[in-house]
Amino acid sequence: MSASQPRRPLSPHLQIYRWQITMVMSILHRASGLVLAVGAFGLAWWLNAVAAGGETQAQASALLGSLPGRLVLAVFAACLVYHLLNGIRHLLWDVGYGYEIPKVYATGWTVAVTALVLTAGLWVLIARAGGAA
Repeated sequence: MSASQPRRPLSPHLQIYRWQITMVMSILHRASGLVLAVGAFGLAWWLNAVAAGGETQAQASALLGSLPGRLVLAVFAACLVYHLLNGIRHLLWDVGYGYEIPKVYATGWTVAVTALVLTAGLWVLIARAGGAA
């Protein structure tokens, strides 16, 4: 910066703002969308392995059944459930429901808690059915 240019303030950033549920939900919605986009490639890989059968399918099952594989599947499932529920919340906003601040916070917490409960329930069902892979 030259001496003739005035020093201008930087625009606000995350260190300035107090974290709120609306901010967190927006960031998580975008992040979960990215995880789902990457996970779509993983799903295509798994479907290809199943179609190939034999050793390829066995290797895919072993990978997904391992602890890191189950962790990846759990994160993918959580992102899927959260993104779906938060997307429904956004659809409600599109039709004009829930713009009042109390409703914004209430639906945000509802989505967060419901996503955790549904993801946990999904994994209980998976465990009872015999595993993730």
